[in-house]
Amino acid sequence: MSKDSKTATVKRLSRIEGQVRGLSRMVEEDRYCIDIVTQIAAVRAALRRVEEGILREHVAHCVEHAIKSGDKADQRRKVAELMDVMGRVAR
Repeated sequence: MSKDSKTATVKRLSRIEGQVRGLSRMVEEDRYCIDIVTQIAAVRAALRRVEEGILREHVAHCVEHAIKSGDKADQRRKVAELMDVMGRVAR
């Protein structure tokens, strides 16, 4: 992962961490259930964006490297990993 991408990802994850702490406070304060569920959806959306960015980095660097290397076994392994993770993400 590039230094800029890593910095941006860590920053996003810190914001998400703050959102999750906010969710805990909302539950402790007996906030309206729909407001809590709305915030949970926002956290999930933010995590999906982080996940998408990391997957883009993986394809742009790890998968691309395997393709450029010409190593067929490594190429198959990288594509299989990507398909496995995409299958898990889709669930």
